[in-house]
Amino acid sequence: MNTPAHSPNPEQLHKENQQLREQVMALTEQLKEALNKVAFFERQVFGSKSEKLHVEDGSSQMSLLAGLMEPPQPPPEEPTEEITYTRRKKARDNAVTDSGLRFDDSVPKEVIEVPAKELEGPGAEHYEIIDYKVTHRLAQRPGSYVILEYRRPVLKHKQQQTLTSPPTPENVLEKSVADVSFLAGMMVDKFVYHLPLYRQHQRLAQNGITLSRATLTQLICKGIELLRPIHEAQLGHSLETSRVLAMDETPIKAGRSKGGGKMHQGYLWPLYGDADEICFTYSPSRGMQHIVDILGERFKGVLLTDGYAAYERFAAGRPEVTHAQCWAHCRRGFERAKEAEPQASREALQIIAALFAQERTIRERELTGEDKLKWRTQHSLPVVQSFWAWMETQCRRHDLLPSNPLTKALKYAQERQEALQVFLSDPDVPLDTNHLERGLRPVPMGRKNWLFNWTELGAEHLAIVQSLLVTCRLHGIDPFTYLVDVLLRVGQHPANQAIELTPRLWKEHFADNPLRSDVQRLRNHASE
Repeated sequence: MNTPAHSPNPEQLHKENQQLREQVMALTEQLKEALNKVAFFERQVFGSKSEKLHVEDGSSQMSLLAGLMEPPQPPPEEPTEEITYTRRKKARDNAVTDSGLRFDDSVPKEVIEVPAKELEGPGAEHYEIIDYKVTHRLAQRPGSYVILEYRRPVLKHKQQQTLTSPPTPENVLEKSVADVSFLAGMMVDKFVYHLPLYRQHQRLAQNGITLSRATLTQLICKGIELLRPIHEAQLGHSLETSRVLAMDETPIKAGRSKGGGKMHQGYLWPLYGDADEICFTYSPSRGMQHIVDILGERFKGVLLTDGYAAYERFAAGRPEVTHAQCWAHCRRGFERAKEAEPQASREALQIIAALFAQERTIRERELTGEDKLKWRTQHSLPVVQSFWAWMETQCRRHDLLPSNPLTKALKYAQERQEALQVFLSDPDVPLDTNHLERGLRPVPMGRKNWLFNWTELGAEHLAIVQSLLVTCRLHGIDPFTYLVDVLLRVGQHPANQAIELTPRLWKEHFADNPLRSDVQRLRNHASE
């Protein structure tokens, strides 16, 4: 007798099918999220970095295969000629100075005659020149190096038989082989043109100059320390006088971590004030405590930031601080959702683009104060209201899962609705923090070249010098001219008036007649 086959339980089958469907849905969502991340990273690596909304015309797009139909033609051969020449062999013997500076005969040299006051006046006939003392300093011209040779006469008094010699002209760093032009040139090369010190060391060697890398590091550290009071004065002015202050943070490797081999993750915090001054400060962490330490009780006004929660927590306990947030950061969430929700993302981006168009019109009309506020009320407010209405419609959609990038973008904007609307009631509040992000751009650009700071003190020095150099760029000041003048002037300038040496006030007081190095004076004299 055959045993009947066991029939499955219908309830059990339904439960298993439901579990399978849930697993498939979960895996599908994970796959969509992974594909969205891949698409985002592809845009970051291969796509345009601009966040502007462009309307592309497909009719003018050429076929990518059109160029594959015909083989490429080899370029025509250029005519050549044979050149022969001879050059002098470099000699390094007997080129070592008493200060450790080495250079060969191929290095340009400028001789500066140091006058002796004993050879002038009624008693000049009592002295005769019997020899010269020679001191060398390494100087820098734009794009080249030159040795300054100071010839100081050694004088012998004919009657008293005593020897005298005029002192070496004062230098920014006492008993240093570096002229002020070399200090300023190193800073500009590293922090404006992002040329690390080891590359500058290689360039010195290729120009016939031998100087240790440790010496270069010490020189640039000592030079930046002279600028510290100016940085502190500029930071204090921005905090105490700015009514609207933009703030952000950017990561930087500085010092060794406690674990050993890895570099520690620190942060530079830039601040952009009302007077077009940017100030960087360094902190080993991204915690709110650094915001408290820097802003403290000195700042009272509108704090404009991105969506980092620490800024909101800081402003929440201070009635004198109003927190405003950036529409450009709000827009980026919808940019990331373009692959998952192309239609909805485009609608959001078009509304936000209309908001930025109103700000562009305000700039074109040069509206300020009440006129600017009136324009925003009449034209920008309806756009903002339409954006919130569109968001409510999207939030009622049942097909949006929490993992969807559009859901995250909607949540980001919804949680920051009040802070995003501050600009509608205050004409001095910008729509975004793009002006601050443009100012901090030299840091990530330089980070690709010099990679990290060996110590946290190096990160502080980076913050000091970038604060001054970026502010120079904002005010149209040549950074080399500024640094040469300030390094020469800071030692004799009153400490309680260091604010006058910040780029903003330096342009008013000293830019018309800046102090110059000896190599600049020689060059100007030769051109005359």
